[in-house]
Amino acid sequence: MIEQSAGLNFFLKTPKNKSNIRFVYLRVTIDGIPKETSTKRKWDVNRWNQKTERAIGTKEDARSLNFFLESLTTKINNFKTELINAGITITAARIIDHVKGNDVSKITVLKEFKRHNDEILALVPTGEYAEGTYERYVTARSHVHDFIEFKFGKADIEFRELNYEFIKDYEFYLKTVRGCSNNTTLKYIANFKKIVLRAIAKDYISKDPFILFKKKWTKPNKKPLSKKELQLLEEKRFSTERLSVVRDIFVFQCYTGLAYIDVYQLKKTNIKTGIDGKLWIISSRQKSKSCTDIPLLPKAIEIMEKYRDHPVCIERGSVLPVKSNQKMNEYLKEIGTLCGLNCTLNTHKARRTFASTVTLANGVPIHVVKELLGHYSVKQTEEYAITEQESISKEMELLQNKFEHTNNSVTEYGPIPALESLKEEINALKAESTEIKPSEERLKFIVSEMEKLRELLTHN
Repeated sequence: MIEQSAGLNFFLKTPKNKSNIRFVYLRVTIDGIPKETSTKRKWDVNRWNQKTERAIGTKEDARSLNFFLESLTTKINNFKTELINAGITITAARIIDHVKGNDVSKITVLKEFKRHNDEILALVPTGEYAEGTYERYVTARSHVHDFIEFKFGKADIEFRELNYEFIKDYEFYLKTVRGCSNNTTLKYIANFKKIVLRAIAKDYISKDPFILFKKKWTKPNKKPLSKKELQLLEEKRFSTERLSVVRDIFVFQCYTGLAYIDVYQLKKTNIKTGIDGKLWIISSRQKSKSCTDIPLLPKAIEIMEKYRDHPVCIERGSVLPVKSNQKMNEYLKEIGTLCGLNCTLNTHKARRTFASTVTLANGVPIHVVKELLGHYSVKQTEEYAITEQESISKEMELLQNKFEHTNNSVTEYGPIPALESLKEEINALKAESTEIKPSEERLKFIVSEMEKLRELLTHN
């Protein structure tokens, strides 16, 4: 919006003590409404020309003051142009705030980060966020705090100090000083980016420092257990009940696809009879809140029945006596060593094993596996569905059989010669007397040749 009238004046304000050295003031008038402020500069009234609103003389101090006043005038005119282009109403108060720097937010990064984390913590009891989510953001804030101290030597910075260089330096800091992997680094940066986008939405900053930052995730090589490894784990006998319980819980996850937090929270009330008359797990995922309806396989039912009367299960009303995630992973590493597995066992590997070895490798369509895992998209499921050597071998064997079938067929010279041969045979039958019945062997030969030809054409 263009103002109806505007004025910009500099003048020396008369002090109470009538001194000749006075403050230089700026007055802005928009649509007849004036607003003034001190420029924080002082000048001798005898060396001031109010008509030109500038200092008199060519001395260095006069030239310096006049240059400052010209720069201030340019700054105000540029700001007015920005307001006009943005369709924002120009007012004297808004211009004075801009000159004084009051229109620039001084909210600090870590202060806003803490406010965000406090909001998440307050929502944890409602179930909107998990406690683990809050803890991850607390860790992310801690890393930003340490980086600011490392780079700037101070406790916090304002949002307006953020730029592309800050983001790149923070990425470098996480990878070197903190020793984070590429994907872990990008996760912490994603946590921080959420705070920055929140600041942009609140008009704390106008530019996104992430706009030129390009991330590239490293594809994880987290393989599931193979069929043989899973069988070895199931049949292994342990000398302590501690390891046997953890192994059983892990195997239960392998046959249900439940994540650690979901199997920990699985209650007996979540086990219900499905529309097929069989037992199902009917609940929702803690992480995504998506519905998780999983038909129970025999092995999972066997483990569930084994711990029906376990003291922990009775006390908590849970299906299994699941320990803390830290203890589970600690004991699983020990189990992996005792079983001679060439991989590190953890609770999440069970979920990958369910997706790949238990379901997809046995012909379950990936869109069904997506529903069983509680994923929102097939793309998520594809990251879990890592193809095993066994699956590759099976597909190559099918391909090899197709080639062998084609090469060993009577119609080895191709479909055209085979058609010509069948045509001659059928014409020969037509030429014979209709009273003579064709032999059974001859008819079987023709039918066999036609069937082989059909398969050949189908596979090709």
